[in-house]
Amino acid sequence: MSQILYIHPDNPQARLINQAVEIINKGGIVIYPTDSSYAIGCHIDNKAARDRIRQIRRLDDKHHFTLMCRDLSEISKYGIVDNMNYRLLKTLTPGAYTFILKATREVPKRLQNPKRKTIGLRIPEHNIALALLEELGEPLMSSTLIMPDDDLPLNDPYQIQLSLDKHVELIIDGGFCGYEPTTVIDLMSESPEVLRIGKGDVDWLVQH
Repeated sequence: MSQILYIHPDNPQARLINQAVEIINKGGIVIYPTDSSYAIGCHIDNKAARDRIRQIRRLDDKHHFTLMCRDLSEISKYGIVDNMNYRLLKTLTPGAYTFILKATREVPKRLQNPKRKTIGLRIPEHNIALALLEELGEPLMSSTLIMPDDDLPLNDPYQIQLSLDKHVELIIDGGFCGYEPTTVIDLMSESPEVLRIGKGDVDWLVQH
């Protein structure tokens, strides 16, 4: 049975956030709301939990996991950011974008794309997600909560509970938060390349 925490989306209760982080630190898998959709995540160093997330979502080893970060300095710790990309990141974060960057040595090899040595990084614009990250003090290894054979993420906490009650340790019910995945932008080339169009607007690309 998963533990369910009802956390206010605008004013997350500190006591409940602390409780959630304790579960993550003990190796638990958490489902939590973001600015684009619900996500599934675990501690960055927990290989067993990451493997369980792979099984839940039926992901292969080419799948990019995302490190959910608090701010730009945390992104710079885990991804190599040049001046041009830093300006872009500053403009688009926090927001519903995932950025593919070259991983730094801080990123465990098992989280990197095996061929390109890259990692997905993002800063969510959601109070619950940011409160979790602030209390955790490091990135949360995450993936959009899209179930096998589904095209869109799960977005109804009750439906999430029905589907995953026995598979995760914690479900944070922050109410409805949308059902679009993030827009994924690859920053490994000379100019940004959109790999997936999601909630994040891409009109700015025309100006580049």
